[in-house]
Amino acid sequence: MKNHPILSALKRHKTAVALILLQIAVACAILCNAVFVIGERVSRMSQSSGIDEERLVMIASIGLDPEKKASVRIAEDLDALRAAPGVESAIAVGQFPFANNSWNTSLSLKPDQQNPTLTTNMVTADPGFLQTSGLKLKQGRWFTEDEFQAAEVIFSGGKVTFPALVVTEDLAGKLFPGESALGKQVFGMGEGGSRIVGITAKMLAPGGQPSGDPANAYSSLFVPVTSDMSWYVLRTTPDQRAAVLKAGVDALNRLDPNRVINSQRTLEEMRSRYYSRDRAVTWLLIVVSVLLLLITAFGIGGLASFWVQQRTKQIGVRRALGATRGQILRYFQVENFLIVTGGVVLGMLLAFAINQLLMSRYELPRLPWQVLPIGALALWGLGQLAVLWPALRAASIPPATATRSV
Repeated sequence: MKNHPILSALKRHKTAVALILLQIAVACAILCNAVFVIGERVSRMSQSSGIDEERLVMIASIGLDPEKKASVRIAEDLDALRAAPGVESAIAVGQFPFANNSWNTSLSLKPDQQNPTLTTNMVTADPGFLQTSGLKLKQGRWFTEDEFQAAEVIFSGGKVTFPALVVTEDLAGKLFPGESALGKQVFGMGEGGSRIVGITAKMLAPGGQPSGDPANAYSSLFVPVTSDMSWYVLRTTPDQRAAVLKAGVDALNRLDPNRVINSQRTLEEMRSRYYSRDRAVTWLLIVVSVLLLLITAFGIGGLASFWVQQRTKQIGVRRALGATRGQILRYFQVENFLIVTGGVVLGMLLAFAINQLLMSRYELPRLPWQVLPIGALALWGLGQLAVLWPALRAASIPPATATRSV
């Protein structure tokens, strides 16, 4: 079927075609960006934490005794927790995946470097961090007992040095691409340099990505500092998590009945809570996208129905001259395809414009070109479905009925 008659017919309805083109373009632009954001959120929610979430629970408390030092209170709490039934190990943490608490720092490769090499997440880790969290050590070693410092000393305002550091493999690759980071020195952690003594597997950065960059989601360094916060992570078996939470809270309350328990959750519950906003945004965008597609489908279908009604005599004449039902059906399908294609092309340009605005306002990454075919295919398919019923109705017009009024 040649497209010249279709294009001629479209030129006679410029206003209607322009309006439906604009509607399709807006739908395409919004759909492409929505698919991109949904993909980003789903990828973020499904990323691995690198720790044994199924075996961990967390209890956060506040001690109200001002005369007791934090280090003494935490040591007593940990002894009580480790003695609770079902607890395999327990640690106090300052930063931990899904705990919404982060501590960022800048690192340099030279002592006199003016601009830091990168910004990364810093995690205070006690001696049992690897055993309790389940994080794997890939190269080198963990900290020795004599390398650990108390947080109270670090924050007392005196001289701070960290001779030894442990980093995740992602951070190691960023600091020293193409070579081993083990044994290398970095600067920015207090006075003097710090030597990398160990490299761990990937661990999700606590509190999100440093500098808001998703590429840094697994970039963290560990410092040998015992926490001064009453955040306790307990390791147990998956089937005992609820019982261990209760036993842990009971043990802490027996030790200090006046304390306040802020939260008691499994790591899976913390993950769900941590990504609650991402989940809400994802569902909102899905609902908006579906409504937008339905409105666009009704617009395409309504216009096609209107044109079928206007062209009843013309269709009847064509049927009387030998046009088959299939040819009438293909006419409306090709006509719709050309309109949708024009809207998709305009919508792709608009999609990039919206993405540039989102990049400048909300620090979103650039819209990948792979998203555009998804929007185009969705709208092409939607257009064909929307026009199918009016086209079938046009193809079913009997030649005698249509020509009787000519």
